[in-house]
Amino acid sequence: MGKPTPVAVVTGASSGIGAASAKALAEAGFDVVLGARRLDRLQEVADSVGGLALELDVTDQSSVDAFTDAVERCDLLVNNAGGAVGSEAILEAKDEDWQWMYETNVMGTLRVTRALLPKLLESGDGQVINIGSVAGREPYATGGGYNAAKHAVAALTRVLRLEMFGQPIRVCEIDPGLVQTEFSLVRFRGDQEKADAVYQGTNPLTPEDVAETVSWVATRPPHVNVDQILLLARDQTSARVIHRSE
Repeated sequence: MGKPTPVAVVTGASSGIGAASAKALAEAGFDVVLGARRLDRLQEVADSVGGLALELDVTDQSSVDAFTDAVERCDLLVNNAGGAVGSEAILEAKDEDWQWMYETNVMGTLRVTRALLPKLLESGDGQVINIGSVAGREPYATGGGYNAAKHAVAALTRVLRLEMFGQPIRVCEIDPGLVQTEFSLVRFRGDQEKADAVYQGTNPLTPEDVAETVSWVATRPPHVNVDQILLLARDQTSARVIHRSE
């Protein structure tokens, strides 16, 4: 009997980095299970990569339970579900925005990881790749809620790495900078003009750039653990230092 095809689970896979990662991993030889809330869009992505689409809301424990129960095998988990909402200073911060960001980025990562860890261990060569952010390394004004959430994801990722020491699981955090996705549209509550301005005059990363990095990490030999990657466009040197053409 040959070795079974490895299975990759990707959350937040209906668009952007998640969708691109599902495609890249399928091309790398993984069977892919895709999870997201927008099932119609998710199914389109799944159909395009020959994967399995399962509805998933990482902020809802019952949804996570149903999703992970349906995953029969897991060799790789890509925790991509997350996002930001709002750009208010601390003085005007809205509790509900901060709570949503914490639930989506931190608790969502915790819930899915905790549920799939037994299957990852059972695989004999499991991997967890958490999609963090430059915001988890460098705080910036008007980014407090997202900064706090992504710093927490970074801490969670490091703790998991320490706790899995001696176990057949590798753990990686990939921290992208500016990536042209729906991220800013969500952050600015659907304001397309504000979202477009974030990328104006610069050459940001694409979802495919991040996905290629995910695939590269996922296909390293079993003894190689890539702990952290900070991935920036050439036009960006830190969270708020971005070169823009005139």
